[in-house]
Amino acid sequence: MGGHVYIMASQKNGTLYIGVTSDLSRRVHEHKTEALNGFSSRYGCKRLVWYEEHADIRDAIAREKALKKWTRARKIALIEALNPDWQELYRGMGW
Repeated sequence: MGGHVYIMASQKNGTLYIGVTSDLSRRVHEHKTEALNGFSSRYGCKRLVWYEEHADIRDAIAREKALKKWTRARKIALIEALNPDWQELYRGMGW
């Protein structure tokens, strides 16, 4: 089973949330609707700004753990390499 690593943001250069899921569409919807209490709902991380697909969920989990250890500057560089304007990718993916 595959999975996604993703980054949600409160706004451009705002608070970042890094997560992993086997169902990106469902999980992003949960963030946007604050269906679950936690870090992302507390800090308003509702904008999908970066994601990466993995064929194996174990690889996605390992990547998430690695990204969480990165510096903030490196995380921002990763986002801006794919999405320089921090656009909402959820709508752009047709979900």
